[in-house]
Amino acid sequence: MDLTGKLLIAMPGMGDMRFEHSVVYLCAHSEDGAMGLIVNKAAVDVRMSELFEQLEIKPSEPGSDDIPIHFGGPVETARGFVLHSSDYDASLHSMSVDEVFSMTATLDILEDIAAGTGPAKMLMMLGYAGWGPGQLENEIAMNGWLTTDAAPELVFDLPDIQKWEAALQTLGVDPLSLSGSAGHA
Repeated sequence: MDLTGKLLIAMPGMGDMRFEHSVVYLCAHSEDGAMGLIVNKAAVDVRMSELFEQLEIKPSEPGSDDIPIHFGGPVETARGFVLHSSDYDASLHSMSVDEVFSMTATLDILEDIAAGTGPAKMLMMLGYAGWGPGQLENEIAMNGWLTTDAAPELVFDLPDIQKWEAALQTLGVDPLSLSGSAGHA
């Protein structure tokens, strides 16, 4: 099972508060593990303007320093990642996930965003979510996650607070009907 390019939807009662009501875009998934970015949680006390200042980037595009920063996950929380539309390819390295989504973790994308030449759609993240071999599959089997296709409108356009419920609705699931415990026959 390769879930690269899919969304993970956190189930109630999964046991890890960092992922409560999370929607995670999976950038990579293989037998070696998985890497994803939480797309619906704002980072606390971090602003793009501060990030630009720290990296000595001078924005020339109005509003580029007002872009919200997200909590991408609990791993390497000081490292930046940009999940973006595939119309942009960094001069250093962008990882194409599929025809719609790419991910870049190099400084040049931030310089391009500040100059107004970055991707059309993007989410800036600090940190990522990571799973070792078989760990994600086990969490899915234990009723920790649902999976669905990733739609750019859901990932990039909806307010963060609406993404979890909207992701569930793509599966026809009513959030009020969810249980935090797995059933066994």
